[in-house]
Amino acid sequence: MPRFAANVTMLFTEVPMLARPDLAREAGFDGIEVLFPYDHAPKDWQAALSGMPVALINTHPGDWAAGDRGHAAVPGETDAFRASFSRAADLAAQLGAGRIHVMAGVARGPAAEATYVENLAWAAAQVPDLHLTIEPLNPDDMPGYFLNDFDQAARIVDDLALPNLGIQFDLWHAARIHGDADAVWARHKTRVNHIQIAGFPGRNEPGGGGFDLTGLCAELDRTDYPGWISAEYLPARATVHGLMWLAALKGRARLIGA
Repeated sequence: MPRFAANVTMLFTEVPMLARPDLAREAGFDGIEVLFPYDHAPKDWQAALSGMPVALINTHPGDWAAGDRGHAAVPGETDAFRASFSRAADLAAQLGAGRIHVMAGVARGPAAEATYVENLAWAAAQVPDLHLTIEPLNPDDMPGYFLNDFDQAARIVDDLALPNLGIQFDLWHAARIHGDADAVWARHKTRVNHIQIAGFPGRNEPGGGGFDLTGLCAELDRTDYPGWISAEYLPARATVHGLMWLAALKGRARLIGA
C-alpha cells in the first residue's frame, strides 16, 4: 500500500522546521520530505526525525534570491552542480533519504540539455543505491526553468535509461503545464519514482480538480509501487485541521491490506 509523506517545507509551518516531523508523525504520515534541509546540521535533523523516514530532499538551488533554481542544466556551472549534488548525497546518506530531486536550474536550448544529460548521468553513477528524480515545473510558478514539460522529461529519462533515474510526478505541475493531470499520469506513470499531490486549482488540500486520488491509490496497490505519495500543498488553514483526505486515503489502504 502507498506510503504517505508530509512535505514539511510547506506543511506544519505553524511550528519551527525541526518540530514538524513530530507533528507529521502524530498526524498519521509515514514519513516526510523536505525541499532544502541545509539550514540545520545533520545531527539536529537526526534528533528531530527520531527515526521518521525521509522520502526525498532536493539538491541545493544556489542563491534563490538571486534567481538560482539549481545548476544541473546550466552551461558553465558543472562544478557548482557537482558540489551541490555531492552535498545533497552526503546529507541524504546521513538522514536516510531514499530520493534526491535534481534541480535543473534556469536555462534553455541545446547546450542546456547537453549539460543536463551529462550531469544526470554523472550524478546517477555517484549514488547507484539512491533514486534520482527530475521534476517538470510550470513556467508560471518557475519562469525560465529548464525542465518545464513532462514529455520532455520522459524523453530525457528514456534516452539515459538509467535504473535509478525517474520522473517526479507532481499533480499540481502536471495540471498547470498540460491541463489534464490524468492524461500525463497515463502517459508517463511507468517512468515515475515519486508522486506529489495537491488540490487543483488552488494548490490547497488534496482532492478535486478531476484527479481521482482513490483510484490512484488503488492502481498503486495493484502495481506494488515502491515509492511515496507526498503531500506538497499550501494548507488553507492550520495543517492539522485539513487532513481529512489523509485519513480517508489511509483508511482505504488499510481496508485493502486487511
